[in-house]
Amino acid sequence: MITGDLKTKVDRIWDTMWSGGISNPLSVIEQLTYLLFIKRLDELHTLKESKAARTGTPIKEPIFSADQDNLRWSRFKDAAPEPMFEIVRDAVFPFIKSLGRNGDGKEDSTYSHHMKDALFMMPTARVLANVVDQLDGIDMADKDTKGDLYEYMLGKIASAGQNGQFRTPRHIIKLMVDMMAPTPKDKICDPACGTAGFLIAASEYLVEHHSDSIYKDVAARRRFNEGTFHGYDFDNTMLRIGSMNMLLHGVENPDIRYKDSLAQADDDDAEKYSLILANPPFAGSLDYESTAKDLQQIVKTKKTELLFLALFLRLLQSGGRAAVIVPDGVLFGSSKAHKTLRKILVEDQRLDAIVSMPSGVFKPYAGVSTAILLFTKTNSGGTDHVWFYDMQADGYSLDDKRTPQPDKSDLNDILARWQKRATEGERARTDQSFLVPKSEIADNDYDLSINRYKEVEYEAVEYDPPKMILERLATLDEEIAKGRAELEGLLG
Repeated sequence: MITGDLKTKVDRIWDTMWSGGISNPLSVIEQLTYLLFIKRLDELHTLKESKAARTGTPIKEPIFSADQDNLRWSRFKDAAPEPMFEIVRDAVFPFIKSLGRNGDGKEDSTYSHHMKDALFMMPTARVLANVVDQLDGIDMADKDTKGDLYEYMLGKIASAGQNGQFRTPRHIIKLMVDMMAPTPKDKICDPACGTAGFLIAASEYLVEHHSDSIYKDVAARRRFNEGTFHGYDFDNTMLRIGSMNMLLHGVENPDIRYKDSLAQADDDDAEKYSLILANPPFAGSLDYESTAKDLQQIVKTKKTELLFLALFLRLLQSGGRAAVIVPDGVLFGSSKAHKTLRKILVEDQRLDAIVSMPSGVFKPYAGVSTAILLFTKTNSGGTDHVWFYDMQADGYSLDDKRTPQPDKSDLNDILARWQKRATEGERARTDQSFLVPKSEIADNDYDLSINRYKEVEYEAVEYDPPKMILERLATLDEEIAKGRAELEGLLG
């Protein structure tokens, strides 16, 4: 979680850009992302230089050529405002837009495709110099610091989540990725990817646990860079930020593209992916006419949260897994569409788990109660027992401040119990996690709310008989009257 000092620095940078005339929060974060990207490119080039110096070999795949040395952050950051402004506007920005293009200048990557419409919007040399100076004063050597910084900036896009879009906290994303344990063979998709948080976490998991496999040869590296990660969004700014984010995290050409996932039926994507990780927007309703017809065939509804679940089922190949965040209403909604979709998950697919999260997880941006839904597409059933976990704490306070409370976290317990959930059958319904047989869920009209199955222990409290309490009150009244009489006597 972001520290007070880092938060103050980001707020100051934000105020500088705001007062300089960039009033749209999305434009502010986009311009800051460009600058952070430029700074990171210089850091990566410096690492390549150091490695080359140690080994006595030429720099392998340099980011900047010898005649582009003046485009590096470490070179222009100390220049006077006017020369800095000119070189960033006229040379550095065109340079980052040209990354990922082939020798003929044609688009050769997802990144170059989304960057073609990017605009440099810094209003004046003074504002740019001020922001560069402040960004340079933030030590971003630590990967977590960079993540905290970015997460805090993203939180400023919408204080209450526009169109139902809420940032997923990084520790929740990491939990979901760890539970799914992706492998190099997976094709991973997020159909509402935003800034690509789930895809980045999945790439970090693969690098940490399977680096030997993903880097073993040219074919494996190409698969990791081009064939593993897939994301859709209908916000071009988010696509630019997401593709830059992926590139900075070592994924050179992910499949991140413009698409209105619920409106476009795309046969090429049907049963294409083996793993879906997502926190789709769940606000309001769509018209039947604006929704892909094949989704309406799975479940006829206007509610976006149900349509996204239908989409996940269409996108997953047989045997594919999903870990997705849904609002609590999906678990117990009484409409025909709600019940139909839950029945499909339980009877036709394999519903693996429900992790109920406290409502404060998305604060201060939203107080909505949510759950993590984990299932496997089989098209032939397979649900035997469903594993439930009642998350009480995620390591932060559940108020708007979200203060770190590392001693109050269920995340490690969730992961450990999930990995050995087959042995959870002996646990009582009063425990935080337990198994519920499919037959019981079916008998409850496929209600998946944890409160339907969890038992609460109440401690019996014994009270004194009313007559004894009245006698005690009478004694107190006598003592009060006596004390009052004594006080009146002292006052004459």
